[in-house]
Amino acid sequence: MKLSKEVLKIDAEAVKERIIRFIRSYVKKCGAKGIVIGLSGGVDSSTAAALSVLALGSNRVQGLIMPEKETYNELDIKHAEILANKFGMKVDYIDITPIVKAFYKTVPVYDANDRVSNGNIKVRTRMICLYYYANRFNMLVCGTTDKSEYMIGYYTKWGDGGVDIEPISDLYKTQVRQLALHIGVPKEIVEKPSSPRLWPGHKAEDEIGLSYEVLDLILYGFEHFMTAEEVASQLNLPLEVVLAVKRRWLINEHKRRMAPAPKLFYRTAGADFRLPILIS
Repeated sequence: MKLSKEVLKIDAEAVKERIIRFIRSYVKKCGAKGIVIGLSGGVDSSTAAALSVLALGSNRVQGLIMPEKETYNELDIKHAEILANKFGMKVDYIDITPIVKAFYKTVPVYDANDRVSNGNIKVRTRMICLYYYANRFNMLVCGTTDKSEYMIGYYTKWGDGGVDIEPISDLYKTQVRQLALHIGVPKEIVEKPSSPRLWPGHKAEDEIGLSYEVLDLILYGFEHFMTAEEVASQLNLPLEVVLAVKRRWLINEHKRRMAPAPKLFYRTAGADFRLPILIS
């Protein structure tokens, strides 16, 4: 297999239709009235939101814009509003700053210098807000994690990873961008550098240490059973860089699974005792 940008090209129309059918079918199976989704102004949330509207109609998709003081970015808010207006979505605004600050003041071991732990509090606070809406209005929380970030665990467990449905998690970031342009997500959103906004100046590619164009090809190689040596050779990368990506993929498997339980008796719910989703 030759690793090049060509292997990541998608039939955007076919992918769009498959995801739309998936969303529509799953929402119906779960007996939910619609989707609630956090709008960050980035390409992933914008694409997932647009697909949800195409699947269900704008009246069944609720967007939440949830800024907080430390990482407030006016352009992100503007982009979220542009996306919502273009696709006719309902949007509510929740300033999570007071909630986050209350948490910091309450926890005895709070450390202002631990930006990862503190950033994760912001993400999990947004998850709580999303689930409040989901509970209140019988909706499903829509995830916005792409395959690149899902594979390396670049998301917060029970934060942006705490969702009911993940419509774009089988698309690498570069493929999400292709699909986004195809379904009408504004180009300025698609081409903007990705940022989880866990702290000021936070950029995804800076933290990951690779561009998504390179990361996606490394992960694509692993997905297709290539060795780290083969991937490094084809992409002209140091072997240690490729091995570091592989390690992130492997050590973050716990994020992609429900909590494990010891096997004690005949059938264990969620493991060898799994049931189809049925609505009584």
